[in-house]
Amino acid sequence: MAKYQSINPYTNETFASYDNPTAEQIEDALNLTDALYHKWRHEGPETRTATLHKVADGLREHKKEMAEIMTREMGKMIGESEGEVDLCVSICDYFAEKGPELLKPEPIDTKLGDAYYLKQATGVIMACEPWNFPLYQVIRVFAPNFIVGNPIILKHAHNVPGSAALIAKIIKQAGAPEGSLINMYPSYDQLDQMIADPRIQGVALTGSERGGSSVAENAGKNLKKSTMELGGNDAFIILDDADPEVLKQALSSARTYNDGQVCTSSKRIIVVKSRYEETIHELKKVFSSLKAGDPLDPSTTLPPLNSQGAKDKLTKQLDGALAGGAKILYQYPEIDSDGAFFRPTILTNVDRDNPAFDQEFFGPVATVYEVEDEDAAIALANDSSYGLGSSVISSNIKRAQNVAAQIETGMSVINGTWISSGELPFGGVKKSGYGRELSDLGLMAFVNQHLVISMPTK
Repeated sequence: MAKYQSINPYTNETFASYDNPTAEQIEDALNLTDALYHKWRHEGPETRTATLHKVADGLREHKKEMAEIMTREMGKMIGESEGEVDLCVSICDYFAEKGPELLKPEPIDTKLGDAYYLKQATGVIMACEPWNFPLYQVIRVFAPNFIVGNPIILKHAHNVPGSAALIAKIIKQAGAPEGSLINMYPSYDQLDQMIADPRIQGVALTGSERGGSSVAENAGKNLKKSTMELGGNDAFIILDDADPEVLKQALSSARTYNDGQVCTSSKRIIVVKSRYEETIHELKKVFSSLKAGDPLDPSTTLPPLNSQGAKDKLTKQLDGALAGGAKILYQYPEIDSDGAFFRPTILTNVDRDNPAFDQEFFGPVATVYEVEDEDAAIALANDSSYGLGSSVISSNIKRAQNVAAQIETGMSVINGTWISSGELPFGGVKKSGYGRELSDLGLMAFVNQHLVISMPTK
Protein backbone atom coordinates (compact mmCIF):
# COMPACT_ATOMS: atom_id res chain seq x y z
CA MET A 1 0.00 0.00 0.00
CA ALA A 2 1.21 3.52 -0.77
CA LYS A 3 1.76 5.42 2.47
CA TYR A 4 0.98 9.13 2.57
CA GLN A 5 2.62 10.94 5.48
CA SER A 6 3.55 14.50 6.35
CA ILE A 7 7.10 14.37 7.72
CA ASN A 8 8.93 17.60 8.48
CA PRO A 9 12.40 17.11 6.92
CA TYR A 10 13.89 19.71 9.27
CA THR A 11 13.02 17.60 12.33
CA ASN A 12 12.17 14.23 10.72
CA GLU A 13 8.97 14.24 12.79
CA THR A 14 5.72 12.85 11.36
CA PHE A 15 2.81 15.23 11.95
CA ALA A 16 0.02 13.72 9.82
CA SER A 17 -0.89 10.58 7.88
CA TYR A 18 -3.57 9.77 5.34
CA ASP A 19 -5.36 6.57 4.34
CA ASN A 20 -5.77 5.10 0.89
CA PRO A 21 -9.30 5.53 -0.52
CA THR A 22 -11.86 2.74 -0.46
CA ALA A 23 -13.13 1.19 -3.67
CA GLU A 24 -16.39 3.08 -3.13
CA GLN A 25 -14.60 6.41 -2.81
CA ILE A 26 -12.73 5.79 -6.06
CA GLU A 27 -15.94 4.87 -7.84
CA ASP A 28 -17.65 8.00 -6.53
CA ALA A 29 -14.75 10.16 -7.73
CA LEU A 30 -14.78 8.63 -11.18
CA ASN A 31 -18.55 9.04 -11.48
CA LEU A 32 -18.53 12.63 -10.25
CA THR A 33 -15.70 13.82 -12.49
CA ASP A 34 -17.11 12.03 -15.53
CA ALA A 35 -20.55 13.57 -14.95
CA LEU A 36 -18.98 17.01 -14.66
CA TYR A 37 -17.10 16.49 -17.94
CA HIS A 38 -20.37 15.71 -19.72
CA LYS A 39 -21.98 18.81 -18.20
CA TRP A 40 -19.07 21.01 -19.23
CA ARG A 41 -19.31 19.68 -22.79
CA HIS A 42 -22.41 21.87 -23.20
CA GLU A 43 -20.82 24.99 -21.70
CA GLY A 44 -18.23 27.30 -23.22
CA PRO A 45 -14.86 27.97 -21.54
CA GLU A 46 -15.92 31.55 -20.79
CA THR A 47 -18.39 30.18 -18.21
CA ARG A 48 -15.43 29.08 -16.06
CA THR A 49 -13.16 32.12 -16.27
CA ALA A 50 -14.64 33.97 -13.28
CA THR A 51 -14.23 30.88 -11.11
CA LEU A 52 -10.60 30.45 -12.12
CA HIS A 53 -9.96 34.08 -11.18
CA LYS A 54 -11.57 33.26 -7.81
CA VAL A 55 -9.15 30.33 -7.44
CA ALA A 56 -6.34 32.85 -7.93
CA ASP A 57 -7.95 35.07 -5.28
CA GLY A 58 -8.19 32.09 -2.93
CA LEU A 59 -4.50 31.38 -3.35
CA ARG A 60 -3.73 35.01 -2.53
CA GLU A 61 -5.90 34.85 0.59
CA HIS A 62 -4.37 31.55 1.76
CA LYS A 63 -0.80 32.39 0.72
CA LYS A 64 0.67 32.15 4.22
CA GLU A 65 -1.13 28.87 5.01
CA MET A 66 -0.23 27.33 1.65
CA ALA A 67 3.42 28.37 1.87
CA GLU A 68 3.81 27.05 5.41
CA ILE A 69 2.36 23.59 4.72
CA MET A 70 4.63 23.22 1.66
CA THR A 71 7.68 24.18 3.72
CA ARG A 72 6.72 21.93 6.62
CA GLU A 73 6.14 18.92 4.33
CA MET A 74 9.06 19.14 1.90
CA GLY A 75 11.47 21.64 3.37
CA LYS A 76 11.73 24.43 0.82
CA MET A 77 12.58 27.87 2.17
CA ILE A 78 9.50 29.86 3.18
CA GLY A 79 10.35 32.68 0.77
CA GLU A 80 10.48 30.20 -2.11
CA SER A 81 7.15 28.72 -1.03
CA GLU A 82 5.58 32.17 -1.03
CA GLY A 83 7.04 32.82 -4.49
CA GLU A 84 5.51 29.54 -5.69
CA VAL A 85 2.07 30.70 -4.58
CA ASP A 86 2.52 34.00 -6.43
CA LEU A 87 3.51 32.11 -9.61
CA CYS A 88 0.40 29.94 -9.38
CA VAL A 89 -1.82 32.99 -8.92
CA SER A 90 -0.44 34.39 -12.18
CA ILE A 91 -0.96 31.06 -14.00
CA CYS A 92 -4.63 30.90 -12.96
CA ASP A 93 -5.20 34.50 -14.03
CA TYR A 94 -3.41 33.90 -17.34
CA PHE A 95 -5.60 30.96 -18.39
CA ALA A 96 -8.75 32.70 -17.16
CA GLU A 97 -7.91 35.70 -19.35
CA LYS A 98 -6.42 34.00 -22.42
CA GLY A 99 -8.02 30.54 -22.44
CA PRO A 100 -11.35 31.28 -24.16
CA GLU A 101 -9.68 33.12 -27.02
CA LEU A 102 -7.12 30.33 -27.50
CA LEU A 103 -9.94 27.77 -27.58
CA LYS A 104 -11.89 29.40 -30.39
CA PRO A 105 -12.44 27.27 -33.53
CA GLU A 106 -9.51 27.35 -35.96
CA PRO A 107 -10.38 27.98 -39.63
CA ILE A 108 -8.69 25.81 -42.25
CA ASP A 109 -7.71 27.10 -45.68
CA THR A 110 -8.99 24.47 -48.12
CA LYS A 111 -10.73 24.33 -51.49
CA LEU A 112 -12.78 21.32 -50.40
CA GLY A 113 -15.37 23.28 -48.44
CA ASP A 114 -15.92 25.49 -45.40
CA ALA A 115 -13.62 23.87 -42.84
CA TYR A 116 -12.50 24.50 -39.29
CA TYR A 117 -11.60 22.49 -36.24
CA LEU A 118 -13.12 22.76 -32.80
CA LYS A 119 -11.02 22.55 -29.65
CA GLN A 120 -12.99 20.36 -27.29
CA ALA A 121 -12.47 18.69 -23.94
CA THR A 122 -11.67 15.00 -23.95
CA GLY A 123 -12.61 13.88 -20.42
CA VAL A 124 -11.24 13.27 -16.94
CA ILE A 125 -7.47 13.65 -16.51
CA MET A 126 -5.44 11.70 -13.93
CA ALA A 127 -2.72 14.04 -12.64
CA CYS A 128 0.24 12.36 -10.91
CA GLU A 129 2.37 15.11 -9.41
CA PRO A 130 5.69 15.34 -7.48
CA TRP A 131 6.71 16.92 -4.21
CA ASN A 132 9.31 19.48 -5.28
CA PHE A 133 6.73 22.14 -6.22
CA PRO A 134 3.62 20.96 -4.39
CA LEU A 135 1.33 23.74 -5.63
CA TYR A 136 2.88 24.71 -8.97
CA GLN A 137 2.93 21.17 -10.35
CA VAL A 138 -0.80 20.85 -9.68
CA ILE A 139 -1.88 24.29 -10.89
CA ARG A 140 -0.01 24.05 -14.18
CA VAL A 141 -2.19 21.02 -15.02
CA PHE A 142 -5.39 22.14 -13.31
CA ALA A 143 -5.68 25.72 -14.62
CA PRO A 144 -5.58 25.00 -18.38
CA ASN A 145 -7.70 21.86 -18.10
CA PHE A 146 -10.31 23.65 -15.99
CA ILE A 147 -10.76 26.19 -18.80
CA VAL A 148 -10.79 23.41 -21.43
CA GLY A 149 -13.40 21.45 -19.46
CA ASN A 150 -11.37 18.42 -18.34
CA PRO A 151 -11.93 17.58 -14.64
CA ILE A 152 -8.88 16.42 -12.66
CA ILE A 153 -8.31 13.56 -10.24
CA LEU A 154 -5.12 14.34 -8.34
CA LYS A 155 -2.66 11.76 -7.03
CA HIS A 156 0.01 13.84 -5.34
CA ALA A 157 3.37 12.70 -3.96
CA HIS A 158 3.39 10.63 -0.77
CA ASN A 159 5.20 13.25 1.28
CA VAL A 160 2.98 16.28 0.50
CA PRO A 161 -0.54 15.02 1.28
CA GLY A 162 -1.40 18.05 3.42
CA SER A 163 -0.47 20.39 0.58
CA ALA A 164 -2.69 18.39 -1.76
CA ALA A 165 -5.63 18.59 0.65
CA LEU A 166 -5.28 22.36 1.01
CA ILE A 167 -5.09 22.87 -2.76
CA ALA A 168 -8.34 20.93 -3.22
CA LYS A 169 -9.96 22.93 -0.40
CA ILE A 170 -8.99 26.30 -1.91
CA ILE A 171 -10.33 25.29 -5.33
CA LYS A 172 -13.63 24.12 -3.80
CA GLN A 173 -14.00 27.27 -1.69
CA ALA A 174 -13.51 29.37 -4.84
CA GLY A 175 -16.79 27.98 -6.13
CA ALA A 176 -15.46 25.41 -8.59
CA PRO A 177 -18.07 22.69 -9.21
CA GLU A 178 -17.76 19.44 -7.28
CA GLY A 179 -15.42 17.22 -9.27
CA SER A 180 -13.33 20.02 -10.80
CA LEU A 181 -10.36 18.64 -8.85
CA ILE A 182 -10.66 15.64 -6.55
CA ASN A 183 -7.63 14.86 -4.38
CA MET A 184 -7.06 11.18 -3.57
CA TYR A 185 -4.34 9.07 -1.90
CA PRO A 186 -4.37 5.84 -3.94
CA SER A 187 -2.00 2.93 -3.67
CA TYR A 188 -0.02 2.05 -6.78
CA ASP A 189 -2.42 -0.80 -7.58
CA GLN A 190 -5.39 1.53 -7.19
CA LEU A 191 -3.70 4.10 -9.44
CA ASP A 192 -3.18 1.49 -12.14
CA GLN A 193 -6.85 0.51 -11.93
CA MET A 194 -7.98 4.12 -12.15
CA ILE A 195 -5.83 4.81 -15.22
CA ALA A 196 -7.30 1.73 -16.90
CA ASP A 197 -10.87 2.87 -16.20
CA PRO A 198 -12.64 4.16 -19.35
CA ARG A 199 -13.80 7.29 -17.53
CA ILE A 200 -10.16 8.43 -17.37
CA GLN A 201 -9.16 9.84 -20.76
CA GLY A 202 -5.69 11.21 -20.12
CA VAL A 203 -2.74 11.05 -17.75
CA ALA A 204 -0.41 13.92 -16.86
CA LEU A 205 2.67 12.95 -14.86
CA THR A 206 5.62 14.88 -13.54
CA GLY A 207 8.17 12.76 -11.73
CA SER A 208 10.99 10.28 -12.07
CA GLU A 209 11.97 8.39 -15.18
CA ARG A 210 11.02 5.11 -13.48
CA GLY A 211 7.60 6.39 -12.41
CA GLY A 212 6.95 7.92 -15.81
CA SER A 213 7.84 4.70 -17.60
CA SER A 214 5.44 2.69 -15.45
CA VAL A 215 2.53 5.11 -15.77
CA ALA A 216 3.12 5.69 -19.51
CA GLU A 217 3.12 1.93 -20.08
CA ASN A 218 -0.23 1.58 -18.34
CA ALA A 219 -1.69 4.58 -20.14
CA GLY A 220 -0.45 3.30 -23.51
CA LYS A 221 -1.77 -0.19 -22.86
CA ASN A 222 -5.19 1.32 -22.28
CA LEU A 223 -4.90 3.78 -25.20
CA LYS A 224 -4.89 6.87 -22.99
CA LYS A 225 -3.06 9.99 -24.08
CA SER A 226 -0.32 11.03 -21.66
CA THR A 227 2.14 13.83 -21.04
CA MET A 228 5.38 13.11 -19.20
CA GLU A 229 7.70 15.65 -17.56
CA LEU A 230 10.53 13.58 -16.15
CA GLY A 231 14.09 14.16 -15.01
CA GLY A 232 16.71 16.51 -16.33
CA ASN A 233 20.48 16.81 -16.41
CA ASP A 234 20.51 20.37 -17.66
CA ALA A 235 23.58 21.95 -19.17
CA PHE A 236 24.67 25.41 -18.05
CA ILE A 237 27.03 26.58 -20.80
CA ILE A 238 29.41 29.45 -20.07
CA LEU A 239 31.00 30.91 -23.21
CA ASP A 240 34.20 32.93 -23.29
CA ASP A 241 32.34 36.23 -23.75
CA ALA A 242 30.04 35.81 -20.73
CA ASP A 243 29.42 39.04 -18.85
CA PRO A 244 30.96 38.58 -15.36
CA GLU A 245 28.02 40.17 -13.53
CA VAL A 246 25.45 38.18 -15.51
CA LEU A 247 27.41 35.01 -14.82
CA LYS A 248 27.62 35.80 -11.11
CA GLN A 249 23.88 36.43 -10.91
CA ALA A 250 23.00 33.23 -12.78
CA LEU A 251 25.31 31.10 -10.63
CA SER A 252 23.80 32.55 -7.45
CA SER A 253 20.77 30.27 -7.76
CA ALA A 254 21.68 27.79 -10.50
CA ARG A 255 22.29 24.90 -8.07
CA THR A 256 20.76 26.20 -4.84
CA TYR A 257 17.20 27.22 -5.74
CA ASN A 258 14.79 24.76 -4.06
CA ASP A 259 17.98 23.19 -2.64
CA GLY A 260 18.83 21.94 -6.12
CA GLN A 261 15.65 19.84 -6.29
CA VAL A 262 14.45 21.12 -9.64
CA CYS A 263 14.13 19.08 -12.84
CA THR A 264 15.40 22.07 -14.82
CA SER A 265 18.18 22.97 -12.39
CA SER A 266 21.63 23.58 -13.91
CA LYS A 267 23.22 20.27 -12.93
CA ARG A 268 26.11 20.27 -15.44
CA ILE A 269 28.20 23.46 -15.48
CA ILE A 270 30.05 23.39 -18.83
CA VAL A 271 32.71 26.10 -19.04
CA VAL A 272 35.15 27.11 -21.78
CA LYS A 273 38.62 26.99 -20.29
CA SER A 274 39.24 30.74 -20.31
CA ARG A 275 36.41 31.20 -17.78
CA TYR A 276 36.90 28.04 -15.72
CA GLU A 277 38.77 29.46 -12.70
CA GLU A 278 36.36 32.40 -12.47
CA THR A 279 33.38 30.06 -12.52
CA ILE A 280 34.82 27.82 -9.82
CA HIS A 281 35.57 30.85 -7.68
CA GLU A 282 32.02 32.22 -7.97
CA LEU A 283 30.41 28.81 -7.38
CA LYS A 284 32.48 28.29 -4.24
CA LYS A 285 31.40 31.71 -2.98
CA VAL A 286 27.74 30.81 -3.52
CA PHE A 287 27.99 27.46 -1.74
CA SER A 288 30.19 28.62 1.15
CA SER A 289 27.95 31.60 1.95
CA LEU A 290 24.86 29.48 2.56
CA LYS A 291 23.32 29.37 6.03
CA ALA A 292 21.78 26.06 7.10
CA GLY A 293 18.71 26.26 9.30
CA ASP A 294 14.96 26.02 9.73
CA PRO A 295 13.31 26.64 6.33
CA LEU A 296 10.50 28.52 8.09
CA ASP A 297 13.11 31.07 9.22
CA PRO A 298 13.48 33.75 6.51
CA SER A 299 17.21 34.05 7.28
CA THR A 300 17.88 30.43 6.26
CA THR A 301 19.49 29.98 2.83
CA LEU A 302 20.29 26.26 3.01
CA PRO A 303 17.22 24.14 3.87
CA PRO A 304 17.08 20.35 4.25
CA LEU A 305 16.29 18.08 1.34
CA ASN A 306 12.70 16.93 1.09
CA SER A 307 13.23 13.75 3.13
CA GLN A 308 15.76 11.50 4.79
CA GLY A 309 15.27 9.07 1.93
CA ALA A 310 16.30 11.74 -0.56
CA LYS A 311 19.42 12.48 1.49
CA ASP A 312 20.33 8.78 1.59
CA LYS A 313 19.83 8.42 -2.17
CA LEU A 314 21.92 11.49 -2.98
CA THR A 315 24.67 10.35 -0.61
CA LYS A 316 24.77 6.98 -2.37
CA GLN A 317 24.97 8.69 -5.77
CA LEU A 318 27.83 10.89 -4.63
CA ASP A 319 29.70 7.89 -3.21
CA GLY A 320 29.27 6.11 -6.55
CA ALA A 321 30.60 9.12 -8.44
CA LEU A 322 33.68 9.29 -6.20
CA ALA A 323 34.27 5.56 -6.59
CA GLY A 324 34.13 6.13 -10.34
CA GLY A 325 36.95 8.69 -10.23
CA ALA A 326 35.19 11.99 -9.56
CA LYS A 327 36.88 14.57 -7.33
CA ILE A 328 35.34 16.86 -4.74
CA LEU A 329 36.51 20.40 -5.44
CA TYR A 330 34.45 21.89 -2.63
CA GLN A 331 32.09 20.57 0.05
CA TYR A 332 30.10 22.53 2.61
CA PRO A 333 31.09 21.94 6.26
CA GLU A 334 29.32 19.29 8.34
CA ILE A 335 25.84 20.35 9.48
CA ASP A 336 24.91 19.54 13.07
CA SER A 337 21.23 18.67 12.71
CA ASP A 338 18.79 15.77 12.80
CA GLY A 339 17.23 17.12 9.62
CA ALA A 340 17.71 15.85 6.07
CA PHE A 341 20.50 18.31 5.24
CA PHE A 342 22.90 17.58 2.39
CA ARG A 343 26.25 19.37 2.15
CA PRO A 344 26.46 21.37 -1.13
CA THR A 345 29.23 19.86 -3.24
CA ILE A 346 31.20 20.78 -6.36
CA LEU A 347 32.34 17.76 -8.39
CA THR A 348 34.94 17.59 -11.16
CA ASN A 349 36.62 14.79 -13.14
CA VAL A 350 33.34 13.07 -14.02
CA ASP A 351 34.17 11.27 -17.25
CA ARG A 352 31.92 9.21 -19.53
CA ASP A 353 32.79 5.98 -17.70
CA ASN A 354 31.60 7.36 -14.39
CA PRO A 355 28.08 6.18 -13.42
CA ALA A 356 27.30 9.78 -12.46
CA PHE A 357 27.94 11.06 -15.99
CA ASP A 358 24.36 10.45 -17.13
CA GLN A 359 22.61 10.62 -13.76
CA GLU A 360 20.49 13.40 -12.31
CA PHE A 361 21.72 14.71 -8.96
CA PHE A 362 18.51 15.94 -7.33
CA GLY A 363 20.07 18.20 -4.73
CA PRO A 364 22.85 20.79 -4.31
CA VAL A 365 25.56 19.00 -6.29
CA ALA A 366 27.21 20.86 -9.18
CA THR A 367 29.27 18.90 -11.69
CA VAL A 368 31.71 21.22 -13.46
CA TYR A 369 33.33 20.45 -16.83
CA GLU A 370 36.12 22.40 -18.52
CA VAL A 371 35.97 22.36 -22.34
CA GLU A 372 38.10 23.79 -25.13
CA ASP A 373 35.52 25.84 -27.02
CA GLU A 374 31.91 26.40 -27.98
CA ASP A 375 31.69 23.31 -30.18
CA ALA A 376 32.97 21.09 -27.37
CA ALA A 377 30.44 22.64 -25.00
CA ILE A 378 27.55 21.86 -27.36
CA ALA A 379 28.78 18.29 -27.88
CA LEU A 380 29.01 17.68 -24.14
CA ALA A 381 25.61 19.24 -23.51
CA ASN A 382 24.05 16.83 -26.00
CA ASP A 383 25.91 13.81 -24.61
CA SER A 384 23.04 12.97 -22.27
CA SER A 385 19.96 10.79 -22.28
CA TYR A 386 18.02 13.76 -20.91
CA GLY A 387 16.83 16.90 -22.68
CA LEU A 388 14.71 19.13 -20.45
CA GLY A 389 16.35 22.55 -20.16
CA SER A 390 19.59 24.43 -20.66
CA SER A 391 21.22 27.80 -20.05
CA VAL A 392 23.68 29.68 -22.25
CA ILE A 393 25.68 32.57 -20.78
CA SER A 394 27.08 34.96 -23.39
CA SER A 395 27.16 38.71 -24.01
CA ASN A 396 26.38 38.06 -27.69
CA ILE A 397 22.66 37.19 -27.82
CA LYS A 398 22.69 36.01 -31.44
CA ARG A 399 25.62 33.73 -30.70
CA ALA A 400 23.85 32.37 -27.61
CA GLN A 401 20.66 31.79 -29.62
CA ASN A 402 22.66 29.86 -32.21
CA VAL A 403 24.18 27.70 -29.48
CA ALA A 404 20.77 27.15 -27.88
CA ALA A 405 19.33 26.01 -31.21
CA GLN A 406 21.95 23.24 -31.37
CA ILE A 407 21.16 21.79 -27.94
CA GLU A 408 18.83 18.79 -27.80
CA THR A 409 16.46 20.11 -25.18
CA GLY A 410 12.94 21.36 -24.67
CA MET A 411 13.79 24.76 -23.17
CA SER A 412 16.76 27.12 -23.23
CA VAL A 413 17.33 30.27 -21.18
CA ILE A 414 19.93 32.77 -22.30
CA ASN A 415 21.78 34.67 -19.55
CA GLY A 416 19.63 33.15 -16.82
CA THR A 417 18.37 29.96 -15.24
CA TRP A 418 14.99 28.24 -14.95
CA ILE A 419 11.97 30.46 -15.53
CA SER A 420 8.27 29.69 -15.69
CA SER A 421 5.12 31.64 -16.54
CA GLY A 422 1.66 30.89 -17.84
CA GLU A 423 2.52 31.87 -21.41
CA LEU A 424 5.78 29.86 -21.61
CA PRO A 425 5.64 26.18 -22.68
CA PHE A 426 7.26 23.68 -20.34
CA GLY A 427 8.55 20.23 -21.33
CA GLY A 428 11.44 18.22 -22.73
CA VAL A 429 12.70 15.57 -25.13
CA LYS A 430 14.56 12.26 -24.89
CA LYS A 431 14.20 10.65 -21.46
CA SER A 432 13.01 13.94 -20.03
CA GLY A 433 9.57 13.11 -21.39
CA TYR A 434 7.11 14.36 -23.99
CA GLY A 435 4.26 16.79 -24.33
CA ARG A 436 4.05 20.35 -23.01
CA GLU A 437 2.40 22.09 -20.10
CA LEU A 438 1.46 25.78 -19.77
CA SER A 439 1.10 28.22 -22.72
CA ASP A 440 -1.16 27.54 -25.68
CA LEU A 441 0.69 24.25 -26.22
CA GLY A 442 -0.15 23.01 -22.73
CA LEU A 443 -3.73 24.16 -23.11
CA MET A 444 -4.02 21.79 -26.10
CA ALA A 445 -2.42 18.79 -24.38
CA PHE A 446 -5.77 17.06 -23.78
CA VAL A 447 -7.93 18.76 -26.40
CA ASN A 448 -9.82 17.07 -29.22
CA GLN A 449 -9.10 18.92 -32.47
CA HIS A 450 -12.47 18.13 -34.01
CA LEU A 451 -12.64 18.74 -37.77
CA VAL A 452 -15.89 20.15 -39.16
CA ILE A 453 -16.19 20.66 -42.92
CA SER A 454 -19.24 21.70 -44.93
CA MET A 455 -19.13 20.21 -48.40
CA PRO A 456 -20.36 22.34 -51.30
CA THR A 457 -23.89 21.33 -52.37
CA LYS A 458 -23.56 22.42 -56.00
